[in-house]
Amino acid sequence: MLLKMMCFRKAIPGKLQSLHAQEEELRKKATKIVIDDERFQLHLLAIQHAMNLADHFRQIPTEDEDTKLIQVLSMRLFNAFGAGLKLALSGYGQNSALIMRDIFETVFLLDFFNSDRKSIERWRLAKRKERMKNFSPIQIRKALDLRDDFQNKKRAEHYEFLSELAGHPTMKSVLMLRPQQDGDAVIGPFIAEDPFKAVLSEMGRLAIQTGEVLDYFFPEMWGGALETRRSFAQIKQQWMATFYSSEPKASK
Repeated sequence: MLLKMMCFRKAIPGKLQSLHAQEEELRKKATKIVIDDERFQLHLLAIQHAMNLADHFRQIPTEDEDTKLIQVLSMRLFNAFGAGLKLALSGYGQNSALIMRDIFETVFLLDFFNSDRKSIERWRLAKRKERMKNFSPIQIRKALDLRDDFQNKKRAEHYEFLSELAGHPTMKSVLMLRPQQDGDAVIGPFIAEDPFKAVLSEMGRLAIQTGEVLDYFFPEMWGGALETRRSFAQIKQQWMATFYSSEPKASK
């Protein structure tokens, strides 16, 4: 073990080791914030259960190419949540939000596929020009808004909000580098309670969306994920009651 640690120190330059140590300390601070607030523990549970669904979906035995595609996208979501959560807990809120934009886009695509199962094969086989014409993020959002008769373009607004905060270098993106709203931007990771909670809240909400959409694709007769699906449904019900009830519940 000592030899391994010595090899690690030789392989990783000293300043990068110091940065990693700082990230680990920030993770402890972030964990303390979550432990002290039941509502934010619920966000983490939602993320865990959505990832469990993604993991179980990839285990479905199938030779169907459309199902295999959904499995790959579920793996992408699993990895994105894992990476996004690690970044958030380590003090990289802006980078975590960038990954959430990817989750957002992937969930929309899966939602569209659920509405039109034949579109899965068309997407799989489409050349780039056709895919960008018929399946670009903006086209997917428009199709979903039309399906749901949404006139307010909330999907587009939310996507653009994440793009401005994290996806593109804009003046709004500077906000994600400020521990205090009216303070200076800082370099490197940091945990400030309000920005951290905002990132975790968004990830929890996305986890609920992800679980809802993935659940549609499970074969009804396949029993390999019944308990996982049931557990997600219970967490979803608790999450919705906590964050969308008429009387907000007080934190611990």
